[in-house]
Amino acid sequence: MTDGGPAPALARSTLDRAAHRRTDPDWLGRAWGRCRVLVLDSDNAGRALVSAGPESPVLVLVDPEEVPEEAAARAIFLGVESDGVPVFTVDAPLPVLPGARAAHLLEVGHLLTDRDAGLLTTGLALLNWHRGHRYSPRTGQATTMDEAGWSRVAPAGERMWPRTDPAMIVLVHDGESGRAGRCLLGNNAAWPRVPGELRFSCLAGYVEPGESAEAAVLREVREEVDVPVTDITYVGSQAWPFPGSLMLGFQAVADPRHPVRVDPAEITAARWFTRAEVSAALDGQSVAVQEARLVLPPSSSIASFLLRYWLDGHC
Repeated sequence: MTDGGPAPALARSTLDRAAHRRTDPDWLGRAWGRCRVLVLDSDNAGRALVSAGPESPVLVLVDPEEVPEEAAARAIFLGVESDGVPVFTVDAPLPVLPGARAAHLLEVGHLLTDRDAGLLTTGLALLNWHRGHRYSPRTGQATTMDEAGWSRVAPAGERMWPRTDPAMIVLVHDGESGRAGRCLLGNNAAWPRVPGELRFSCLAGYVEPGESAEAAVLREVREEVDVPVTDITYVGSQAWPFPGSLMLGFQAVADPRHPVRVDPAEITAARWFTRAEVSAALDGQSVAVQEARLVLPPSSSIASFLLRYWLDGHC
């Protein structure tokens, strides 16, 4: 948040990324011997180990001696913690440890501490980037990891650095205060169908080349539901490493009297919800929509943050 207020769940971190160490092989070699290691299993959707408790999970890191040699050779340097201990991440099967379970960032991100949320988000984002850039997009040649995992290099010397794709997400509301105030949510055509449930969320889309984030808000809302918006306001951002987006969160105002016309290729349904309905659904109460139960975004998402921010009267 730009005003020092609450932050989206995956925008939190305490890690010093220590970028100047990424090209210092001597320091990195010594750092590995005294580091903590975050193990991520890419064959298991990038899951990590957390303490078994469901309400306050803690990220489980291991000593470098516990990492398989093959995985250690591809370790990625994440940074240095406040106590001076370096942290690396590796892609490897999760070890079996007492009191620990496998969990996905989407499942536990909002429950983790600032430190753990930052480590897991960064590690997963880098892991996903490496998996998608094993070959040069220019030459098709295989690339190798370099700079402690913060770049990849092709045989001819072409270098690629991790990138994120900017995407906007917007909570469209009517500008009214109180429980009768409304917001416009949609059901994405690409989401899986679950019998008895209907998922609604904020409208979102990628920022196109040559386009500002605010222009993307105008375009995406018009394309998806054919509703004009005004008073576009930036709220905050967070990484969304599934596989590599940066979600730019906005609010915008629209007139509920304007007809909603969805693009069926992208949105199967869209409608206005009152604060009372959204609040009830987030509290776990059953809210009916089209003969199904309303399901709202998971708590680790910036969509959930935008909804709660609006519920708290920030509009």
